[in-house]
Amino acid sequence: MLAPIISNEEVAPGVHLLWVEAPDIGAAARPGQFVMVRCGEELLLRRPLSIHQVEPGSNPARLAFLFAVIGKGTGWLSRQRHGTLDLLGPLGNGFRLEEGKQRLLLVAGGMGIAPLAFLVQRALGQGHELTLIVGARTASSLHIDFPPAKRVELVTVTEDGSKGKKGLATDYLTGFLPGASQVFACGPMEMYRAMAAHKALRGKPVQVSLEARMGCGFGACFGCTIKTTGGLKQVCRDGPVFELKEIMWEGVIPHGSHQEDNPSHQGAGRGPRHHRPGEERGR
Repeated sequence: MLAPIISNEEVAPGVHLLWVEAPDIGAAARPGQFVMVRCGEELLLRRPLSIHQVEPGSNPARLAFLFAVIGKGTGWLSRQRHGTLDLLGPLGNGFRLEEGKQRLLLVAGGMGIAPLAFLVQRALGQGHELTLIVGARTASSLHIDFPPAKRVELVTVTEDGSKGKKGLATDYLTGFLPGASQVFACGPMEMYRAMAAHKALRGKPVQVSLEARMGCGFGACFGCTIKTTGGLKQVCRDGPVFELKEIMWEGVIPHGSHQEDNPSHQGAGRGPRHHRPGEERGR
């Protein structure tokens, strides 16, 4: 569909927040899903972007993408201020929230906040309480562009200690796990590997948004196939959200090893881009 551009702002060096009008996508979208964006006439492959936010009550529906400028595709996208974007979506399987009021733990690493912001919106709307751990290298790399809420406990972590706690987001999981009934995460592959080895997470339901090299976005090209305990699966069609325990992590190649500009998952070919499904990651 053709989506009119509402705004495109550089919210941090090399990071953009893009709002568009997309009523059909906004009405059907679920947290963790993504869209494939055509980035000009010169690039053959669309770029996947995680859906970052859907504006509540907007008519027509407005949705946002948070993405980092990594290569040609996102570079082109960062320069678009007017006109329309050609979007395909929503695509993929998103996060699954259990029924009934619960305490949820969300973990974002870097641009992994892109799809988790939408999950925060949806979870609060269903009456859940949340702890959101957001980790980044420095204070300037933290991207929290949505208003605080009473039922959200925000924990910021930076590697250099310039804001919040010092260290990695995964360093502080243990203290918040006992009361959490579900755990959701989006971040770099190293974060997922650390979580998979974390003893305190064993037995906990943990959903992660995976990124991989992505060509088509709907399962036709098999470019994002990964190994799982249930056999071969495709990040775009079966994911980008998977159970942490089902991924065979030794066979997953970090996205940066694939190509310059393709998935959330920004918004982490994130899979989606965070940009995410597979980053140039939004998942």
